[in-house]
Amino acid sequence: MSQANPTSLIHAPASQPDTTIVWTDPQRAAQFDHWLEKTAPEHGLQAATLRLASVDASFRRYFRIDSSQGSRIIMDAPPDRENCQPFVKVAQLMFDAGLHAPEVLAWDEPQGFMLLTDLGGQTMMQAIDKANPQANLPLYLLAVDALITWQLASQPDVLPPYNEALLRRELDLFPDWYLVQHKGLTIDAPMRFTLDNTFKQIIAANLAQPSVFVHRDYMPRNLMVRDEDAGQFFAGRPQEKLAPSGGSAVRAATSVGACLGVLDFQDAVYGPITYDIASLMRDAFLSWDEDFCLDVTIRYWEKARRAGLPVGDDFGEFYRGVEWMGLQRHLKVAGIFARLTLRDGKPQYLADTPRFIHYIRATCARYRELKPLLRLVDKAEGIVEPDIFGFGRQA
Repeated sequence: MSQANPTSLIHAPASQPDTTIVWTDPQRAAQFDHWLEKTAPEHGLQAATLRLASVDASFRRYFRIDSSQGSRIIMDAPPDRENCQPFVKVAQLMFDAGLHAPEVLAWDEPQGFMLLTDLGGQTMMQAIDKANPQANLPLYLLAVDALITWQLASQPDVLPPYNEALLRRELDLFPDWYLVQHKGLTIDAPMRFTLDNTFKQIIAANLAQPSVFVHRDYMPRNLMVRDEDAGQFFAGRPQEKLAPSGGSAVRAATSVGACLGVLDFQDAVYGPITYDIASLMRDAFLSWDEDFCLDVTIRYWEKARRAGLPVGDDFGEFYRGVEWMGLQRHLKVAGIFARLTLRDGKPQYLADTPRFIHYIRATCARYRELKPLLRLVDKAEGIVEPDIFGFGRQA
């Protein structure tokens, strides 16, 4: 989940039946009407079918519209609020990699209107059976295949680096917004020492991982089950075709991985290989038991090794990296969700913060180096009293 855009869904959620489009800015409404009038003839758009598809945590909105060639998606992204250039760039990278991502059919960059292909109305999240983890294994393995396809296309100096400065800015969202603004705590000297010392360790551990293309919000809400492929997902696992390594592996992975559509990729970076698998299995809106998470992560690691990705030969060491990467993400997202509630007036996100606190506490409990952070979080949540030694001790 990227800092700017925690969740972006180009589909109509079942819980949002109202598809009426409301404009609060008459000038922008007029700009849109003019753009649609110009664009509709070339693409066979049927203006009378325009309806709201979704909104997200950023300033973007998505509309769905019928055309002579099926439904299309329109992105409404005010240019003074949203930069669409990364979206267009990453969409092309994903297309070149063989992934099924929205194709940009028309783009008015100065006004922030974009016409896209429609990946359908069913997300992986909507297809998941939450009561039966193993029933979802075929879907998760398709997500693994698509992820490997994306990672195999990685090149340095193409996407922004997920560097120390960015990792630190994201981590600082936790104390700044979750602890201080949401919980009302004052960061005293011992707490500051614990945060700084732990964040330094988390950053070092994550930067030690090999770098690949990172989607940065790779989770079931942002993966689409295409209508034409839905039958095979539930009829059984498609035959695996992944080759051992090299370019053939890219083509083979693509033949399977392209079955899932990929969305919300505009904040992609070049960073730790552990990030996206951590995001997939420690979801912002869905939790699985440890056994299922381990099962899928091991399968990813095995397939990634065969494909020649730099995941190492020791799964235990790789899984530790996944956990520490996940910890960074969960601290960041807890801060983002608090900010969305307190600054942006979107309280629905804060309802999911207990999931992140659980993730944070579970990871911190496994590693001795993270126990001071565990005690700090426990105090913030009122779970236990701080021990007599405080949160951390300066040398």
